[in-house]
Amino acid sequence: MDVSKFIDAEKGLIKGEIFHSQEIYEEELEQVFARSWCFLAHDSMIPEPGDFMQNYIGEDPVLVVRQEDGSVKAFLNQCRHRGMRLCRADLGNAKNFMCSFHGWNYGIDGELINAPHSDQIYESLDPDVFRATQVRLANYKGFIFGTWDKTVADFEEYLGDFAWYFDAYVDRFEGGMEVVGVHKWVLPANWKFNAEQPSSDMYHGEVSHGSAFQVMVPLSAAGAPPPWAMEQLGKLSQPAGYQFTAPNGHGTGWFNGGMPLMDETILKWHQSTETEVSARLGADRFAIAGHANIFPTFMMLSNYTFRVTHPRGPDEMEIWAWSMAPKNAAAEVKEAIRLDLLRTFSPAGMFEQDDAVNWEEEQRIMRGHMARKKPLVYQQMLGRARYDADGLPGKTVPHVYAEEAARGMYQHYADLMSGKPWPDLEKLKKAREQRERAELAAAASPAPKAASGGSQ
Repeated sequence: MDVSKFIDAEKGLIKGEIFHSQEIYEEELEQVFARSWCFLAHDSMIPEPGDFMQNYIGEDPVLVVRQEDGSVKAFLNQCRHRGMRLCRADLGNAKNFMCSFHGWNYGIDGELINAPHSDQIYESLDPDVFRATQVRLANYKGFIFGTWDKTVADFEEYLGDFAWYFDAYVDRFEGGMEVVGVHKWVLPANWKFNAEQPSSDMYHGEVSHGSAFQVMVPLSAAGAPPPWAMEQLGKLSQPAGYQFTAPNGHGTGWFNGGMPLMDETILKWHQSTETEVSARLGADRFAIAGHANIFPTFMMLSNYTFRVTHPRGPDEMEIWAWSMAPKNAAAEVKEAIRLDLLRTFSPAGMFEQDDAVNWEEEQRIMRGHMARKKPLVYQQMLGRARYDADGLPGKTVPHVYAEEAARGMYQHYADLMSGKPWPDLEKLKKAREQRERAELAAAASPAPKAASGGSQ
């Protein structure tokens, strides 16, 4: 589907039809979600053989299962007989999965074990043909991603330069991460409103979350915020930092010195890890603590919250958010991280409720005719991107308040929606980057001096 009439990423103009159309949404399930790497699980969620959890690629339910040999497999949570859901539980431990409709039985690897009376009623029922539909998997430092597409690049190549930034969220500590809490809820808004915000929109925080910041900042006996809180709040009014965007739609942004962390326990612990993290990743990456999104919908927040947004139609999304902490962190730190998600970005969290109101109102307005005709403005820091600047890999903008990552996300979205195969998309993206680098180099070069005239 050609959505170029709705998206002009180079000019930073996006029309609201992409947030409303049922036709566009159905194409997204095929062209965007089925062809992208989507987050499915973390190793700590399924530690033992037979442990499973259910997740989604778009609207397709997927079972992710730890195998007897310690590996992980994933497959469509659907019986091949009549299409019934094999397992209705969110998570658990199983020796097999039997369909509750007719009793077809599958192993934890998705292989068809048997079907009742198959020797009497089927001339031939080949278990190799009728196994559960398998998912292509990648495990990146404990984070498990899956895709239906056999032609999309391997996961690390799919990340590109974003891998350097991703490690700043997921590989800060020896021993890795573990899940310490989870929340799930449904919101009546398009999935893209959520996806663009973690990668690109720090701009809304000062206004949308202003009252929440005031409530969360503790006051001393004298009625004034403590110095540590004032230092953190000051970053919102002096937004020095960076934003990064990747060719495949990933993005992140961060304040210099890290994001405001309103929980004092987490903040003090975070600061105490500077030597350890800097030795592991470098001082530059210790400072990267902001918001991020791996396209299409795997998001990271500065308070060790990781979340995925599942599309549920053009006007509804389902959000799953996990608190994750370093395995070797103290118990009180893990509990502080769990409670911080509850206070901030859970369905009852003060920040999340602000965001929910914004997204719901945006979605309601998109029902109108004129509301979808005029383009929305994504032009912050337009034309200010650089490549490989200030020691940062890839394409960045030297300001927190920017929309470079949103423009990059919608450019990649439009590329996928075109239906072009991945090999062609990769050529297109390389050519686009080469052109941008050449234009930036030409703009940075001094103009040639005019030749002096005169007779000899």
